[in-house]
Amino acid sequence: MATTNLGSLEKCKPPCNDVANPPNGTVSTIQKSASATTLATSESTLGSHLARRLVEVGVTDIFTVPGDFNLTLLDYLIAEPKLKNVGCCNELNAGYAADGYARSRGVGACVVTFTVGGLSVINAIAGAYSENLPVICIVGGPNSNDFGTNRILHHTIGLPDFSQELRCFQTVTCYQ
Repeated sequence: MATTNLGSLEKCKPPCNDVANPPNGTVSTIQKSASATTLATSESTLGSHLARRLVEVGVTDIFTVPGDFNLTLLDYLIAEPKLKNVGCCNELNAGYAADGYARSRGVGACVVTFTVGGLSVINAIAGAYSENLPVICIVGGPNSNDFGTNRILHHTIGLPDFSQELRCFQTVTCYQ
């Protein structure tokens, strides 16, 4: 069984509050494993790439709460035969399930929807961060054509600024 190095995730503290510049100049990368394959552009999507990479780092179960800002991604994750989707009743439970999974399996992952989901899961993610647990939290977001429109979208805090959630996660995660 080939192992995949999670890069500098095990050295992620102190907190990184700058998305572009991680602490101490380190860069976190999940390195290519021997089993990685190159797909034709028409076959490769962000969702299929994430599904493959999650499997490569050791995730076989992903804890999810479906929402309209992550449904397309969930379709790709469900299509990955080596990933099992575990539906959770709420985002906080999904985060704690990923925390427990990381404790027993080495790395855990959860997927929630934009803002309402992300702000709900953040307590579990902060707890995993304080315990130095490798938990990957994937949060859906608005379509790229929604940015800069100054529209207020549902599942937000009622402001046209979509970065509040990102700013919250910057204080309790290694990388965003």
